[in-house]
Amino acid sequence: MTKEKTRYDAVVIGAGHNGLTTAALLAKKGRKVLVVERRDSIGGLAASEEFYKDYRAPAILHSTTSVRERVVRKLNLRKFGLEMDATPPPVFSPHTENRGLLLHYDPEKAYDEIARFSKHDAERYADYRKFIGKVRRFINSVFDDTPPDLASGGRRDLWRMVMKGVAFQRLGKKTMMELFRIGPMSVADWLDEWFETDLLKASLAGPAIYGSFTGPRSPGSAFNLLLWECAQGPAVKGGAPVLVRALEEAARELGVTILKGVRVFRINVSEGRSSGVTLENSQEIPARVVAASCDPKTTFLDLVESREISESLEHRMRHFRSFGTTAKVNVALSSRIDFDDRKGEVVEFIRIGESLNDLERAFDAVKYGRISERPVLDIYVPTFQNKDFAPKGHAVFSVLFHFAPYELRGGWNQAERDSLAEKVIETLSYYARGIEDSIEACRVLSPQDIETDFGTTQGHIYHGEHAIDQMLVRPLPECSQYKTPISGLYLCGSGSHPGGGLTCAPGELAARSILASS
Repeated sequence: MTKEKTRYDAVVIGAGHNGLTTAALLAKKGRKVLVVERRDSIGGLAASEEFYKDYRAPAILHSTTSVRERVVRKLNLRKFGLEMDATPPPVFSPHTENRGLLLHYDPEKAYDEIARFSKHDAERYADYRKFIGKVRRFINSVFDDTPPDLASGGRRDLWRMVMKGVAFQRLGKKTMMELFRIGPMSVADWLDEWFETDLLKASLAGPAIYGSFTGPRSPGSAFNLLLWECAQGPAVKGGAPVLVRALEEAARELGVTILKGVRVFRINVSEGRSSGVTLENSQEIPARVVAASCDPKTTFLDLVESREISESLEHRMRHFRSFGTTAKVNVALSSRIDFDDRKGEVVEFIRIGESLNDLERAFDAVKYGRISERPVLDIYVPTFQNKDFAPKGHAVFSVLFHFAPYELRGGWNQAERDSLAEKVIETLSYYARGIEDSIEACRVLSPQDIETDFGTTQGHIYHGEHAIDQMLVRPLPECSQYKTPISGLYLCGSGSHPGGGLTCAPGELAARSILASS
């Protein structure tokens, strides 16, 4: 690393998928950009890592069905090997007493699977998808755009609000009122209105509660599901590792410099304006703009000196909810796994949880600082497409374990990690008998491990709670448009609008905001 003070147009903190997106889009417009990454690998929560000899898996996040197509186009990611599936992938939800449910996004493909449980639900599923399709364009127009600045009330922001209002009105009175009604509902109440099959409701409800201090009967969880459904699209072939590799190659081709294994010690601020960053080795890097893809609490409470922000901002930031409830377990398997009564069927995505009550009981545990005894598991099989992620004939399970509290009663230690791994194996064995004989190794990351390894405050995989109040204005009103009260300092990570997951949306919208202001 050179010691001279090269001045950059922008320094991006963090080489996760959002940081890389921001950096590449700024560089595409001729900006000189440096990315500083604390880890020795690129990709952040979406990185691909060898967790056991010859076995690889996504480090934390693995679903790519919300990656924005416009980012793929803007950065020409297909040039770097990124391909998308034709449709959203089906999700398999096993059951202890029958063949389970392979749920396709397309109602026609899903009909026979659902009809085995309920013909009523098979027909209602088509109506459910029709409703999502009707509101998708409006919902995405709100959450795929820079939020209006409600505080300033400038003409441009007022006009954008008027246009959103017109688009909302075009939905029709019935749909408008339905959206108003759904927002504060629990996902359990909303899905109970649609369906009667427990397994179908549990399978659909999963994404509404993943990663947050939320159960299916928590108010506002229906809003989370609605956002998830509207954002769904085809997945990236090969998953998160392919996305990260394409973003990295695009950024480097556009001239972005990436430093790995280097920590930012401080964001430099002078007279209310950021002037660059200071690294842990005391090297100062001057820059006109600093874009932080780390979580908002890290940005304001760790990297910015307290005297540079107001007491009110500091107070609200400390109360921005980011209590991690998700553990990550990567499982190395010596053979491909068949689920009971589904012999020979190969599945890529699996959700475990048989009913809304099962999901609620799993959530109950974290309220009292305990690990769920019967967890909700969100599973991706990276070896479905990435044959080189394991030895020939072997497999890998990438498991997101819900729920495990950041503040575990008695504290996290190796014994508790081993216990959590045993719960995963025990749960899987209900649906794939004999799986324990195929397990070569498990690697467990508790929420505290996620915080330590990836720098996310309290180990929150979305950089902050997904809840109505923290999604409509994210993370705080004075930072909701990516720019902050410190001139030249921007947020570009998952703690910003429109939230977490592998989307590239915060990174893209932040780049748009930076370019519009400079």
